[in-house]
Amino acid sequence: MTQASSSARDEPFTTADAPAGAEWWRSAVIYQIYPRSFADANGDGMGDLAGITSRIDSLKQLGIDAIWLSPFFTSPQKDAGYDVSDYCDVDPLFGTLADFDEMTDAAHSRGIRVIIDLVPNHSSDQHDWFQKALASGPGSPERDRYMFRDGRGPHGDEAPNNWESVFGGPAWTRTADAQGKPGQWYLHLFDSSQPDFDWSNSDVRSMFRDVLRFWLDRGVDGFRVDVAHGLVKADGLPDFTPLGSAASTGGPGAADSAAVLAPYWGQDGVHDIYREWNQVLAEYPGQRVLCAEAWVDPPQKMALWVRPDEMQQAFNFPYLETPWNSTELRNIIDESIAAFSAVGAPSTWVLSNHDVVRHASRLALTHENPQGHGIGPSTADRPNRDIGLARARAASALMLALPGGAYLYQGEELGLPEAIDLPDAARQDPTWFRTNRERYGRDGCRVPIPWEADAPAYGFSATGASWLPQPDDWADYARSSQLGVAGSTLELYSRALWLRNTHQLGLGAIEWHDAGDDSVLWFTNGPVTVIANTGDQDAAVPASLRTATRTLESSPSREGVVSADSTVWFLTP
Repeated sequence: MTQASSSARDEPFTTADAPAGAEWWRSAVIYQIYPRSFADANGDGMGDLAGITSRIDSLKQLGIDAIWLSPFFTSPQKDAGYDVSDYCDVDPLFGTLADFDEMTDAAHSRGIRVIIDLVPNHSSDQHDWFQKALASGPGSPERDRYMFRDGRGPHGDEAPNNWESVFGGPAWTRTADAQGKPGQWYLHLFDSSQPDFDWSNSDVRSMFRDVLRFWLDRGVDGFRVDVAHGLVKADGLPDFTPLGSAASTGGPGAADSAAVLAPYWGQDGVHDIYREWNQVLAEYPGQRVLCAEAWVDPPQKMALWVRPDEMQQAFNFPYLETPWNSTELRNIIDESIAAFSAVGAPSTWVLSNHDVVRHASRLALTHENPQGHGIGPSTADRPNRDIGLARARAASALMLALPGGAYLYQGEELGLPEAIDLPDAARQDPTWFRTNRERYGRDGCRVPIPWEADAPAYGFSATGASWLPQPDDWADYARSSQLGVAGSTLELYSRALWLRNTHQLGLGAIEWHDAGDDSVLWFTNGPVTVIANTGDQDAAVPASLRTATRTLESSPSREGVVSADSTVWFLTP
């Protein structure tokens, strides 16, 4: 591991603590940056840390509380950085540790906290530990850090069990010695270039505690933990055949349709790991946080990750996966608040990220699209862009009025849709290749975002280079096309974030009201009343609100009604 530089930060960032002594993360709006696709400072077509620094004032103007960066560590980039070969250094694609320090200082000086990704389930096959494991052979201490097993059958020719990779195909790859003789197999729940660690090994636990401290010493405010439910596998690694799509396709789903716990997700032992990490963070002042990417359902199970001695936040994926339907939305909101409140934690709402179809397209799909499948040129169910944008704006306005934390994904504040028509030759997601081009994967939500309508690469890169091609019709989505423009998606987000902060909605509580219409959600949070119309017809504004001030509208509505697929905030005394 690279050692911390002499510029390591000893003091936490503490200038913007939440009101009334509440921890900042209980109500924070956190903006996800996918570094490859945010801003490119050196013109090579790949976003970088210096690019983030150059655009930090735009994020300050938007009104977010923190940024979360997807991996920027040293990596062969087989899975866009989620295959890490050095957890304590910056990949040259993204810059240097000095660039990271400069970016962190720039964010902190503007009241923005910094959260980074951590990938503890697996490393790259180029990690020094795995290379030593291959060289050392069966039974060695080096191999014990990973999940090496003998094969089944008379000659060990069959995989140790029948598990499938999330990216498609078998979850096991067989090794060979220097002479080419077949040997043991190793487990990889994702790509074959991402071998799973064995978390029963004390070396693994110690190494990751060191990684936490390395970045905490540099001033980070927390960690988003990738595949936080997958580190521990069931004893004996039993065969498992999922009945539904959750555990085998889209994303790391926790169980099959019969609610049978998969032996590689959500095992009880993961909680001991996060209790250890909680103690590491407690060594540092300033309310450092852990956020779980834990694909578990229902919310009562997800809440186990945010008990007082474990993590502080967990992504609410059941909420993300809820369709634009008032009944289902109210049910998941109530269930989430109850489940998280039961363990003293806030719910953390999210609608898009780097692994799912952007919600400006997803909410207009009419057929099931399992997480990770993506959409592309041959997808039969192509979303209507106007309907998708209207629903996305309405859904975002609804989400930002809810108590708790919220995560935004870069570009959603611009109303960006999924990039559907990417050429096959440009695609890079391992899912595309491991499924023989049957699933498009996640490239469509990872296309570099547009900043200036008339600039090369829409301002992403001064040279016009872009690691994934940008659609030809994105000029109207560019930040320059929306800034200061009444009714734009960017101004809708800015207004919602300002109102959310002004009225402390993240620390509030909701009270439901009967709108007399099955397609309508009506609730209050402090002085803000929210009406969300998920139907396809205009809905009447309740009489008690007709004199209240409309302070936010996701789409224009006539006086006395809330338009179809829209959300309106009313400010009342």
